[in-house]
Amino acid sequence: MADEQKKIVPIDYTHREYEGIRKDLLDIAQRFYPDTFQDFSEASFGSLVLDAVAYVGDQLSFYLDYNVNETFLDTAYQYNNVIRHGRVLGYKYTGSPSVYGQIAMFVLVPASATGIGPDTNYIPVLKRGSRFTSEAGLNYVLIENIDFANPKNPVVAARIDASTGAPTYYAIKAYGNVVSGFFGQEQIVVGPYERFKKIKLNANNVAEITSVTDTQGNEYFEVGYLSQDMIFKEVTNNNYKSDNVPSIIKPYLVSRKFVVERDRNSAFLQFGSGKSGESNVVAEPQRVALEIFGKNYVTDTTFDPTRLSRNENFGIVPSNTTLTVVYRANNPAEANLGVGSLNSVSNALMEFKNRTRLTPSTVQTIVDSLEVNNETPLVGDVRSPDSTEIKRRVYGTFPTQDRAVTQADYENVAYRMPAKFGSIKRCSVQRDPDSAKRNLNMYVISEDNFGKLTTTNSTIKNNLKTWLNQYRMINDTIDILDPFVINLGIEFQIRPKANVDKYTLLDAAIAALAADFDTTLYIGEALYISDIYSRLNAVDGVLDVTKVKITNKTSGQYASTVFDVNSNLSPDGSYLIAPANCIFEIKYPAVDIKGKIK
Repeated sequence: MADEQKKIVPIDYTHREYEGIRKDLLDIAQRFYPDTFQDFSEASFGSLVLDAVAYVGDQLSFYLDYNVNETFLDTAYQYNNVIRHGRVLGYKYTGSPSVYGQIAMFVLVPASATGIGPDTNYIPVLKRGSRFTSEAGLNYVLIENIDFANPKNPVVAARIDASTGAPTYYAIKAYGNVVSGFFGQEQIVVGPYERFKKIKLNANNVAEITSVTDTQGNEYFEVGYLSQDMIFKEVTNNNYKSDNVPSIIKPYLVSRKFVVERDRNSAFLQFGSGKSGESNVVAEPQRVALEIFGKNYVTDTTFDPTRLSRNENFGIVPSNTTLTVVYRANNPAEANLGVGSLNSVSNALMEFKNRTRLTPSTVQTIVDSLEVNNETPLVGDVRSPDSTEIKRRVYGTFPTQDRAVTQADYENVAYRMPAKFGSIKRCSVQRDPDSAKRNLNMYVISEDNFGKLTTTNSTIKNNLKTWLNQYRMINDTIDILDPFVINLGIEFQIRPKANVDKYTLLDAAIAALAADFDTTLYIGEALYISDIYSRLNAVDGVLDVTKVKITNKTSGQYASTVFDVNSNLSPDGSYLIAPANCIFEIKYPAVDIKGKIK
């Protein structure tokens, strides 16, 4: 009878936490084993058994819920899992963003024998890869060769002979583009052949892979996807001075290739499945075809489907060798710089014509004379997007399908620009109302070294425009513009509950709003005043919010954009409308958010 009772007792599947499980176990023990278990005090053995089983049940429920949630993109919480889900849908995490910008360089060159102008034999070429250091010790690398002999470079007399008044040295000024980070190298020992081998790099914050070679001298090339068998390689243009084009692009068919996969901090090299030395690994169509009545051209109907994934289109996997991986890693800290912060030369790679015929001491004087300075901010490093923002980008990636047709497509492609070319914080694409053609206005904004909104520099804009060209519709034209930044302030008044410290409550309310506005708004996104009311009412100790006022900040270090708050409120006053080419910012939350206790 007892066994029959046990079977018909319904099981409550909703109790999956510790307290619920323990209560159910206690009820079962008291109901079915009243003679065996009678002592359930905290110090009893029976209570110990119940606690242990309830604890295990709670743990199992937690991990079950966790694994189920992490299985789906909508509910995934872990950052790397969100990235992996995005990878399945075509989203490629760009990794640590690079900082780009332009610097001014100055070098001293001795005067010519005539005393008029610098000696052309001593005018150097500063090579790509020269390194510079900021005041905070962060590294930056020159990404192009700088020829100081370019006639466009300004030249002034720097040193004058006191007795004759003739110049002895001339100063030449030139401009060049730099990127954040430093170059590194890893030696990776690879064992026997393994299909779809995946190798993790030890370095963190890897922005780009410069080269991968094995012991035999074979070079491996980075591709967008493993089935891609053609790349475009940059070759130095020998006619650079005549046509002003430093490099030319040539197509190359490659059989040794890899793709780069990233998580939050690490980078992986993913290879294909081809084996070195194999031939005829691509299946012939007639070997796949089924024998059809009346057809006699099929000679072999047997076919191994695995051969489809062992063709050279997926690339040859390195085996029994040592890979030399050269990479550029980003600075571990915030790399954006204000004006004048990059002013130290770490390693100047200079090249001279007929260097062997020049005086070594004079050459060394020229190398030591190099000075640098950034006349404009260096930007591009942005705070990594959180999980919610990555999900938003993933949802936009799948319908984009590597082409840009709609405005949302263009925004998604812009966010997908590889981090090695720089990054933007926010982007918005709109039809040009004044254009009869398919002209688009793309508004982009970046962050400065303090995490505040700032204008995107020309280098990143040019990189972005080049990046968009491979996706845009042929009849679309794109203008990359700067949005107007509107700095706002928030003033509120709250009524406290009884027996609540007013000063502590005020600090908590300001901190709650500051945390909410730590995330940057989107271009054209409205500011919901109703959300401010809700957030303040949720602060412990607040009885009521009696007033919320939005103000426009324009003086001092704020943006100069003047904005009429009252005329841009919604009819019900619940939100503040942002013009399509503007972005709201609470620049200094500790100062711009003010509150009063009523």
